[in-house]
Amino acid sequence: MKRVTLGGSDVEVSEICLGTMTFGCQTDEAGAHAQMDRALEVGMTFFDTAEMYPVNPVRRETIGVTEQIVGRWLARTGQRDRIEIATKITGPSQMVRDGAPYDGATVSACIDASLKRLQTDRIDLFQLHWPVRGTWAFRQNWAYAPTACKAEVLDHMADVLAAVEQAVQAGKLRAFGLSNETAWGLARWCDMADRTGAPRVAAIQNEYSLLHRIYDTDLAETAIQEDVTLLAFSPLAAGLLTGKYRSGAIPEASRAQVDKAHGGLGNLGGRRTARGIAATDAYHRLAVDHGWDPLHLAIAWQLTRPFKTIPIIGATDMEQLQHLIEGFGTTVPRDLAKAIDRLHKEHPLPY
Repeated sequence: MKRVTLGGSDVEVSEICLGTMTFGCQTDEAGAHAQMDRALEVGMTFFDTAEMYPVNPVRRETIGVTEQIVGRWLARTGQRDRIEIATKITGPSQMVRDGAPYDGATVSACIDASLKRLQTDRIDLFQLHWPVRGTWAFRQNWAYAPTACKAEVLDHMADVLAAVEQAVQAGKLRAFGLSNETAWGLARWCDMADRTGAPRVAAIQNEYSLLHRIYDTDLAETAIQEDVTLLAFSPLAAGLLTGKYRSGAIPEASRAQVDKAHGGLGNLGGRRTARGIAATDAYHRLAVDHGWDPLHLAIAWQLTRPFKTIPIIGATDMEQLQHLIEGFGTTVPRDLAKAIDRLHKEHPLPY
């Protein structure tokens, strides 16, 4: 698999990343280890996790379980030097630290806790899962009300970056990243790093898919100018782009079914809407008309974008992962990419 570098850092990773958020919930430990074995076999060496994983649902008692599963795999296989690990500190959440926002001291403690769970001496990319000031991610864009305490925000950034710099100097971190961030936030983190001499942002992990292209405008320009790589989560729109939710279907053991079983709405975090399903149908027809598997097209299209992008793929079982792997190495022709852009204009922001 092709290798790429995260932003302006020296961290080289595979061009597609394995997401682990189901490990310990929908995916048991044996299945998770099998997925990581298979990923390594095909050259997918970049694994993304987080302290709050697994999700669907997030529970206090399972915080850190996914990192522990990854850590036991690293210990069992002895493959740490062939793998790049990304993890994240949770933003303000009642499930972690009783909703308290993170600061520099919290970041330092979280890094040490993640290192222990991962059974490693270093994290290749450490990310802030979402900002303490709020975010329009997770469908909050419809009613997001930004705060205006600029001085407080900048002080917070300086404090966090000082902790990140200390961890880098100690050899605990190799690169720093953001997640669920805005264009303004990304620019200010980069400015503060330049001002203080702290590590610059190497990557930003935001949602990005055929159905969710908010990143295409201000964030894309900011990332290009600041040399920041997009780690695109939910490239299959939490499974919506698989087509399995057509006609109101909720398949057994699917993400929507598991969510409903735990008291959720089963709407894939607001993605499973009538317009979202209609857009999915349109992309499926386009893929079939061009002789493509719709899932392979959704992932391969990400690599056509005019900015640095690494799609994060996730699977609950080996069959799903193998299906995605079979599409690796395919290239979307220019005429099909243009057809996708035309279709996007017909189905903008469908959820």
